[in-house]
Amino acid sequence: MPCIHGPIFREYPLRTHYCSTTQREVIMEISVVEDRRTADFEVVERKGIGHPDSLSDGLAEALSVAYSAYTLEHFGAVLHHNFDKVGLLGGRSEVNFGRGCMTSPIRVLVNGRVSACFGTTDIPVEDIVKKTTREFLGRRLPKIAPRQDLEFLWNLSTGSSPGQVDASPDEESYRRHWFSPRGLSDLRELRHLACNDTSIGTAYAPLTPLESFVLQVEKELHEENDLPWLGTDIKILAVRRGMSVDITMCLPQIADKVPNIDAYTANIDTARGLVLGLAARVLPDHNVELSTNTRDNLQIPELYLTATGSSIESGDEGLVGRGNRANGLISTTRPYSMEGVCGKNPVYHTGKIYTVAAQQIADELAALFDTSFNVWVVGQSGRELNDPWQVVVAHDGPVDRNLVEVTVKSVMSTITSCTDAVLAGKIQLY
Repeated sequence: MPCIHGPIFREYPLRTHYCSTTQREVIMEISVVEDRRTADFEVVERKGIGHPDSLSDGLAEALSVAYSAYTLEHFGAVLHHNFDKVGLLGGRSEVNFGRGCMTSPIRVLVNGRVSACFGTTDIPVEDIVKKTTREFLGRRLPKIAPRQDLEFLWNLSTGSSPGQVDASPDEESYRRHWFSPRGLSDLRELRHLACNDTSIGTAYAPLTPLESFVLQVEKELHEENDLPWLGTDIKILAVRRGMSVDITMCLPQIADKVPNIDAYTANIDTARGLVLGLAARVLPDHNVELSTNTRDNLQIPELYLTATGSSIESGDEGLVGRGNRANGLISTTRPYSMEGVCGKNPVYHTGKIYTVAAQQIADELAALFDTSFNVWVVGQSGRELNDPWQVVVAHDGPVDRNLVEVTVKSVMSTITSCTDAVLAGKIQLY
C-alpha cells in the first residue's frame, strides 16, 4: 500500500500546510521484537463492495474526499470534517423470478461534523453530500434509481472536540473556530501538525495464501467473468486448519436476470466452479471444502434473490467501521484495531494516517526481508504527527534491526504523503 509524494495544496507548499514549524529530532520509541506465531490456524473474512457495511465505509470515504477536494479548490486547504459516523438504513423491496423493484427507499444517515463556512463564505455541504452519495451508490448499486430510492436523514454537527476553556476575555481557544474558520490562520494544523487523538494504526505483510485467496474471490467473480446475475453483496468466510480449508460463501442474485429456480441453481454451480478453480490456483496444496448460500431453501423457496444485488434493499443496515479493515480483509488471527478509518479527516486523524503508515512500513519491510511483519503505530493526542509515541515491529524471522528502524523513520518523516495518497484515491481503505 504505497504512499505517493507531491503537494496537494494549490496555493501553498506542502510543508506550510502539513508539517509543524518546530524542527526537532524525532524521538519516537521503536521496538523491534521477535514474535514467532503458529501457522496452523486462520480465520479470514471479507464483506463484498455491496455489503451494507462496505457501502457505508465507501460512502464515508467518498464524502471526505469530495469535501476535501472542494475546500482545497476554493480555500486552499482541507477544512475540518469527519464523516466517519455515516450509516445506511435498509429500504424495502419486492422480488420474484424475472423481476425485482424497490418499494421503500434506502435511508442515508448523514452523521458527522463538518465546517459549513469559511469566513463569510458558505460551503454547499448538502449539495456535496447529495451529489457524492447518489454517484457513489449509483455505481455500487446500478439497479437503484438514486433520486427515487435514496432518502437523506441529516444529523451533521459543528461541535468542537473537548478542550475549549474561555478563561480570559483577551484569549480564546483555537477550538472556538474549529468548524467555522475565519481564515487559514484558524487552521492550527497548518502551523503545527499534531495527532488529534490517542489512537492506533496497525498492519501486516505479506498476506498469507488464504488471505490472498479471499481477497481475490470478488475479482474472479465480478471482473474476470461476465456474470450479470451476480450482485455485489458477496460475503466469504474461510477457516484454515493446517492444510484443510473450509469456506462459506454467500452470493446474491439479481432477480430480473434469474427467470426461474433452475437458472438460480445453475448460477450457483457456475460461481462454485469459478471459486474452486481459483482455490486450486492459489491454494494448490490445500484440501478445500466450499459451502454456498447455506440458508437457501429450494422447496419454499427461500433464496438470496434481490432487486439490487445487496441486502441493503431489505432492511439490513450498514455502519462505518463494522466492515473490512483497511486492507480489505477481516483476519481475526492478525493484528486488529476497531478504528473505523473511512470518512475521518485525512490530514491529521491519528488512527487513519497511522493505519496507512503502518501498512507502508509493513509492505516495505516485507519487500526487504524474507519474513512476515506485524506493525503497530501508536499516537498520543497532541504529539506531532511525524513523531508517534510508540512504534512496534514484530517479525518471525531474521532481520537487520537497524534497517527496520531506518525504514520506520523514513516513512514517518514523509507522513504527509499518506494524506496525498488518500485524497488522490490511490489507497482504498475498505
